[in-house]
Amino acid sequence: MSENKLVNSPGGTPLLLSGNEATARAVWEAGARVAAAYPGTPSTEILENLAPFPDIYTEWSVNEKVSLEVAIGASLAGSRSYCAMKHVGMNVASDALMTQTLAGVVGGLVISIADDVGFSSSQNEQDSRYWGRFAHLPILEPADSQETYEMTRAAFEISEAYDTPVIVRMTTRICHVKAMVTVGERINKTAPGFIRDPARWVMVPGAAKRQLPKMLERDGKLKLESEKSPFNILEEGSDKRIGFVTSGPAYMHVRESYPDMPLLKLGFSHPLPMDIIRNFANTVERIVVVEETEPLVENELNGAKLSVEVHGKDILPATDELSPAIIKPAIDGLLGIETAVVEAAETIPIEPLFPRPPTMCSACPHLGVFYTLSRVRNIHISGDIGCYTLGAGQPWEALDTTISMGASMGIALGLDKGRGESDSKKAIVAVIGDSTFLHMGMQGLLDITYNKGNVTILLLDNRAVGMTGGQENPGSGRDLQGEETPRVDFVKLVEALGVAPERVHTIDPYQLPDLFKTIRKEVKIPEPSVIITDQPCVLIDHYIHKPAYTVVDDKCTGCGNCLDVGCPAILVTRRGKETKPNGKEVDLAFVRIETAACTGCDLCPKTCAPEAIIPLPTQAKGCASHG
Repeated sequence: MSENKLVNSPGGTPLLLSGNEATARAVWEAGARVAAAYPGTPSTEILENLAPFPDIYTEWSVNEKVSLEVAIGASLAGSRSYCAMKHVGMNVASDALMTQTLAGVVGGLVISIADDVGFSSSQNEQDSRYWGRFAHLPILEPADSQETYEMTRAAFEISEAYDTPVIVRMTTRICHVKAMVTVGERINKTAPGFIRDPARWVMVPGAAKRQLPKMLERDGKLKLESEKSPFNILEEGSDKRIGFVTSGPAYMHVRESYPDMPLLKLGFSHPLPMDIIRNFANTVERIVVVEETEPLVENELNGAKLSVEVHGKDILPATDELSPAIIKPAIDGLLGIETAVVEAAETIPIEPLFPRPPTMCSACPHLGVFYTLSRVRNIHISGDIGCYTLGAGQPWEALDTTISMGASMGIALGLDKGRGESDSKKAIVAVIGDSTFLHMGMQGLLDITYNKGNVTILLLDNRAVGMTGGQENPGSGRDLQGEETPRVDFVKLVEALGVAPERVHTIDPYQLPDLFKTIRKEVKIPEPSVIITDQPCVLIDHYIHKPAYTVVDDKCTGCGNCLDVGCPAILVTRRGKETKPNGKEVDLAFVRIETAACTGCDLCPKTCAPEAIIPLPTQAKGCASHG
């Protein structure tokens, strides 16, 4: 096993680190003793990189709210604690956050929120800087991995100095892009233990009301801290026509686009250092706020009535990353000049790329589920967040809704209770994964049974948080460190939530006839039922590979039924047409199987009437030909 340089490198060592890796090292160096998270791209790798460090407890929590509560509890015990999540995770955790901002902390409490600017892997694009305004918390915004490391360490100091949780706002570009970071050594922080103080920690209305003046007083102190923070950096420039106010990765893009213009980089971005900004405004002709994504700073500067005009979202988009290709034309247009077009030395014609929509993996246990659902008539299908969200795409088109994690349950019940005359004979099916069910779906199933909903639930248990990389969860039987732990019994769990035992079925999703018959049967029963599929994700070590399959050319009729499974290992070699005896012309698609990708799941042979798909001889395994 190779040495883990992130963990073992001594202080003073320069390392090439992503923002997530830099965060992990900084949390450990800061003396944190507890860290919790729920996997979510782009923040997932923070906890994965933090888990190997000594002297710190790390866990995958069941959801983001629980992870924050674990971190809060550790803070109350006097330990420095840490929590990480992607932007939508704070929607789940905010109930705990909004109370703790009143109660305060004992040990430093730092929360990294990773915004997915540009929708790389999320159902929406949020700006987590709002939580600073909403919850009266300081916000730190790094622009690269080194700053991520420095700000995360400093966040623990700020947290304890001002009795507050601190948010480090990251973005996908910070999380995943690597830069050089010089690391330090761990600070040894002891935990004094929990000190009983019901007047502070039991947040009934009377206690919470007494904390409110303290929070408002803290706002003023944090404002002064922001004004003197070394993370707010003024960079001089010779061209005073525009002064930029920016933060995070947008800083890099502005500096690349306009190296000669003055710039104020906000690292401690909330509370805003308004005195610094006023002084800066007096040195330039106008200000342009370059921020991803919402106009938070811009609106605050407009309200402050600076001495110069302020521009922002009037010339820049309020979505996606603000790259130089976006910034340059906007600023040049403001200055009334034409954007220079850089001509390539030699123009090389480039063929348009063939579109590559996301799809499930070869042999994914969800393939058979959506192949089957696409063939069951008169149903509405409520989907959820996970790999199985891809079931909405080709060739299955077997999802009708996807809103948020766990929402398939409540949406399905609403579809049932709110159905119109045209839907009266249609069955309602909800599809949800194992980790998502444990994250936020259990309550929805309880609501279905409690309110006597007529919903069939497909609980896809693949023993992993699949879409974020196969992380463990309470349904996998292992924890973040890979150690064995009690595994949830989904049959007992759904029965405990009110589903009748005779309405609970466990099915191998590769057995298409059994799966089809069970779904057809259960959607006709006017009460809640749960069908649990029980095969592991193909990318984890629980999955057992079988001999690959190949296509016998002479037997293949070109019917294309195997393509409807949606397995990316099945490739079209040529297309054709055939005229049937009744005169109808049908399309043909002759196929081969990329045997190097095939895991022998046995789905496609079940769709092949002429039995043209057969096991590959053992000695030919790995050959990309088809016999």
